[in-house]
Amino acid sequence: MAKIAFFDLEGWEREILRQRFEPLGHRLVLESGPLRLDGSAELSDVDVLSVFVHSRVGRRELEAMPDLKAIVTRSAGYDHIDLEACRERGVAVYNVPEYGSETVAEYTVMLILMILRRVRELGLHPGSKYPRPSEVRGWELAGKTVGVVGTGRIGSRVAKLVHAFGARVLAYDVYVNEELVKGYGVRYVDLDTLLSQSDVVTLHAPLTPATRHLINRGNIRKMKRGAILVNTSRGGLVETEALIEALEEGHLAGAALDVVEGEWALMDGAASRVGSAKAEEVREGLLAYLVSRYPNVIVTPHVAWNTWEAVERIWETTISTIDEILKGGSPRNRVA
Repeated sequence: MAKIAFFDLEGWEREILRQRFEPLGHRLVLESGPLRLDGSAELSDVDVLSVFVHSRVGRRELEAMPDLKAIVTRSAGYDHIDLEACRERGVAVYNVPEYGSETVAEYTVMLILMILRRVRELGLHPGSKYPRPSEVRGWELAGKTVGVVGTGRIGSRVAKLVHAFGARVLAYDVYVNEELVKGYGVRYVDLDTLLSQSDVVTLHAPLTPATRHLINRGNIRKMKRGAILVNTSRGGLVETEALIEALEEGHLAGAALDVVEGEWALMDGAASRVGSAKAEEVREGLLAYLVSRYPNVIVTPHVAWNTWEAVERIWETTISTIDEILKGGSPRNRVA
């Protein structure tokens, strides 16, 4: 029988996993926090590892699990896993490619509307005074130009939703979605054109070496003055320091970020990580904190994916993938 280690768990998930795998004789490691080598769990004989995006899996972690055969990340993205190191060690990596297109797209549109209507600046908390209407006057989405960077499942759904609000949609992607072009009037352009013509730029590209800092000091000022930047994909797509500079200069009207480089610094337990963090990670954490303090910036804790429907789909795919691995099969959702 196999030993399966799960990290980043909620309490109710533990019981479901026990009921599913223990009757089959499998041994389980069930941890609420992210993967840590200095934890109490014995990992040297783990066969299958399942993590969420808060767990980093690199060479050190792989060396600590010499029997590891497969990793199943409960996310579509897998930039938290060192794929090259996994290939070298013969460890297969699987993801959950489709679970939250609607979930993340809806959240993205919510953030766009919140920034356009300056919700954070309203001061809607107990004891606060209502601002004068002239101080928090916002903008409509109808009639605006929305630039969608990446038109995969999520980006395509965002394009359709903002089109329903009456927005004009530009898109940037290496692959043209003909349905968007013919059915929704989406126009594909190069990135510079998208940045220069869009009132709202929303990011839906995967994080790869080629897309890291896709929005950077070199191109962020190509965005329209008074534009808004939205990111519900991966924090590494945006060079945070460049974003801060654009906000300081008043070049951008605001930003809405569900993800940001160094987002770990904004989460519970961040202080315990500082001592072991690398210098660049500490720097990213400080920048994440700084950008979160701007009144015209909304930062949320990487929760665009977080609905009951999405979580159910995540676990359905995760469990079926692990089942197939243990039976010697080859799940189609392998990424490395």
